[in-house]
Amino acid sequence: MLTKKITNADIVTMDPARPSARELGIWHGLIVGLDEEVAGLPALEVVDLDGAAVLPGFIDAHVHLVWAGLAARTMSVAPSDSVTSILTTVAEAVADTPLGGWVELSGYDQRPLGRHLAAVELDTVSAGRKVLVTHASGHGCVVNTAVLDQLPLGSARMGGFLAEEEMAAARRLRPPRPLTELVDAIAHSSRVCRQEGITGCAEAGLGSSMFAYGSLDGAAFQLALDQGRLAARTQLMVAADALRPIAAADDDLTTHAMSLGLRTGFGDGPLSLGALKVFTDGGMMARTAALTAPYEGTTNTGQLQATDRPLTDIIVDGHLAGWQLAVHAIGDRAVDVALDALAQAQRSRPRPDARHRIEHAGLVRPDQLRRFASLGVTAVVQPAFLRHFGDDYAAIMGSERAPWLYRGRGFIDSGVRLVGSSDRPVADGSPLRAMQFMIERTSLSGQVIGPDEGITVEEALRAYTVDAAHACHWEDSAGSISPGKRADLVVLDANPKRVQPSGLGDIRVLGTFLAGESDL
Repeated sequence: MLTKKITNADIVTMDPARPSARELGIWHGLIVGLDEEVAGLPALEVVDLDGAAVLPGFIDAHVHLVWAGLAARTMSVAPSDSVTSILTTVAEAVADTPLGGWVELSGYDQRPLGRHLAAVELDTVSAGRKVLVTHASGHGCVVNTAVLDQLPLGSARMGGFLAEEEMAAARRLRPPRPLTELVDAIAHSSRVCRQEGITGCAEAGLGSSMFAYGSLDGAAFQLALDQGRLAARTQLMVAADALRPIAAADDDLTTHAMSLGLRTGFGDGPLSLGALKVFTDGGMMARTAALTAPYEGTTNTGQLQATDRPLTDIIVDGHLAGWQLAVHAIGDRAVDVALDALAQAQRSRPRPDARHRIEHAGLVRPDQLRRFASLGVTAVVQPAFLRHFGDDYAAIMGSERAPWLYRGRGFIDSGVRLVGSSDRPVADGSPLRAMQFMIERTSLSGQVIGPDEGITVEEALRAYTVDAAHACHWEDSAGSISPGKRADLVVLDANPKRVQPSGLGDIRVLGTFLAGESDL
């Protein structure tokens, strides 16, 4: 007997062996058959979906659940369109904070102001508190003098704006967040994921000095799971700077590891260990993405991350130790660094199915596409970045480079696996709205950016199902509606293949199934 049967549904399986169906059988959280395979079987529960569309649950392959959850509960200075409005918001937050305490806000963006806010401006409303306002990109912050005074001499302060490792140094000064607060954040953001049709995601950078909120980030996910509050299946990427030097036998080829030596592949089901996250550069919003030629109209080429060890050594050592690598590289100079290091790693020890990934791949030159393909590197992109920030990105890249931004068709036609993601909370997390951009390549203002990079509906769906599952090593259990896989499903009010691309973002998520359990 089936534990559940879904009937009267427009099922899009994403399995070429059987592309569509009307009925689906579930037994203890697993898909056991479709249509005639389950037609005569009784079920403990029958769910009539009245013609609604059913697809494999969407997978967001690059998220920040803790950051997103905390940001949702943090006062924001967005849209940062005037110094007065920013300082007014900071003053309100200061008033609710004890003397000498830390005040942390989100949503800072220098672009509407045309310059960075200065520490001395924050000082006017700080009233004896330490103030840190996080940049919307996550790659910088602006702080007051009380924070600057605690940083090491020689820090690149830029009048109060701190980028990349300088930001990380400031964040390390804060007291750690309570475990209960981290669990609440995870619970909130994972529920939002489910509301957007996402049943699986990859947390991008556990333990990173840039995003860590204490020493218990991993424990927070485990506690959220124990309490039944982790609403989406989650894979944890571990930041390279969370590893520590170890002594191991020479044959083991491991120089840095977590305390117990765990790596990619540990765990299963609702919580598991994924890739090793390595940062090579910053972000375009903060103008710290590393480029081979300057941002348009400037002499600035961004920056590579300053690390204790050479970036190439970190990447090669991670590969030799058996990790899947998720290398953050937004600018084309950073992409060169990532590809060169991954090529050296594969020469040192060939691992054909390593499934290394480049996260973001924001600006990729034509010559770099071939290198992605030859190395078998997956591109994990964030289509919503161009939907929301595309006008700015296109302007700072100029007419020659703008078509290379967050590519789609170029990757697919070069034989590169293309995976979609959100990087939430940096941008809108909806997979359906992201898919619409992947097809139309149109920003919110209507500007078309790199129209030749548009892809098909089928390819966009694959980027959030089949190919995302492959990037997370979940292809045996997720990504398509096939017998033997988990019953992780999304229910929509329309079939994405039957609507115009311009209507994809308007499709409503009616609910989801996670291991056969529904929130409908």
